[in-house]
Amino acid sequence: MDCFVDPKKLNGEVKVPPSKSIAHRAVICAALSDGISRISNIDYSDDILATMEAMKSFGAKMTKKEDVLEVVGIYATEQLDQQRNTGEVLIDCNESGSTLRFVVPISTLFPGEHRFIGRGKLGQRPLHTYYNIFDEQGIQYSYKEGELDLRVEGKLKSGLYEVPGNVSSQFISGLLFTLPLLDGDSKIVITTEMESKGYIDLTLSALKDFGIHIINHNYQKFFIKGNQKYKARDYRVEADFSQAAFFLVANALNNNVVLHDLNLDSLQGDKEVIHILERMGMKFYQENGGLTGKPEKELTATVIDGSQCPDIIPVLSLAAALSKGTTKVINAGRLRIKESDRLHAIATELNKIGAKIIEKEDGLIIEGVPSLYGGSAVWSHNDHRIAMTLAIASTVCKTSILIEDHECVSKSYPNFWRDFKVLGGRFFERDNGK
Repeated sequence: MDCFVDPKKLNGEVKVPPSKSIAHRAVICAALSDGISRISNIDYSDDILATMEAMKSFGAKMTKKEDVLEVVGIYATEQLDQQRNTGEVLIDCNESGSTLRFVVPISTLFPGEHRFIGRGKLGQRPLHTYYNIFDEQGIQYSYKEGELDLRVEGKLKSGLYEVPGNVSSQFISGLLFTLPLLDGDSKIVITTEMESKGYIDLTLSALKDFGIHIINHNYQKFFIKGNQKYKARDYRVEADFSQAAFFLVANALNNNVVLHDLNLDSLQGDKEVIHILERMGMKFYQENGGLTGKPEKELTATVIDGSQCPDIIPVLSLAAALSKGTTKVINAGRLRIKESDRLHAIATELNKIGAKIIEKEDGLIIEGVPSLYGGSAVWSHNDHRIAMTLAIASTVCKTSILIEDHECVSKSYPNFWRDFKVLGGRFFERDNGK
């Protein structure tokens, strides 16, 4: 589907959708528990559905009740081994990198061969961190180059794990979910500078909430006691700063949106969007029980470090494109292996409507312009964050834009276009015949 979007300002209030990052972790912890958990304020996006189905394949039972998910943990029954199919278990990760990297080590807790498949660019995301561990421990695995078709059979052993910190924190989180359930104690040693520490904080917080205790030594070493048990509980998913970022940037561009349900004490790394926008000239304040803000003056350029908050770089690039001066996005090379090559995608598409962005190997150079003219067809690259960034860009264009493949927002924010319309956005859809 394509979407024609008119240049209309947004005005009104929106309940920020629940955090996808936290929901992944809550579903996994509940599924590994010894009882019944109820996860509230959960959005059934494509990625979360992939994680749910993965954990169900190991024996968890899940019942959807509007925005409450009831989870019967895998270890809630003593008949686990008898219930498990010891043949091939198929796990479809769709396009969810979190599902893939979290669940691969978890699969080794259970007998049988596990086959991981997926779509889009998921097969191009590196998994060598796990392959190195499998080689060391004699775990059988095979994979196809260029697509996701991975087979894994074997059981991880407790002990020492040396893992780089500059590839993806998802590998570390996957091990943190798994190692507490092994018989012996384990230690994870981080061999390079840790990136995306905020995501590790989210993992450690969820583990603690579900009864798992891990010692974090300055993000350099993690000490994990074995033979621990996940404890079932009721759990509410907090609102998502990576989704809030789209409307916070909209306010930086003189829209007027009040955002509800944000936890300003959140551990989410993407909360950094507030501090970056403040550096650029935004002032935030409370209104009608929610968070809003506006630029105190003309937005000004800054340096944006993408190493700790990569998911908000696309929409912050939009703010930078309309700021005075030259903004540098640095340490953002990992954006090239997301759902799309996000550095290339955001530079290409914003340049089509009047921005001045130059790609670098691991970042962007963004020269601010007074306005965006629109009037072009732009492509989401089938990437939810690119599609939503382009929707916000439409609010400051002089003429309408056409967003190709706009429905990919279902990956993380299924109701984005509904909320966009409620806030005054105007668009109409057309079947592109693909």
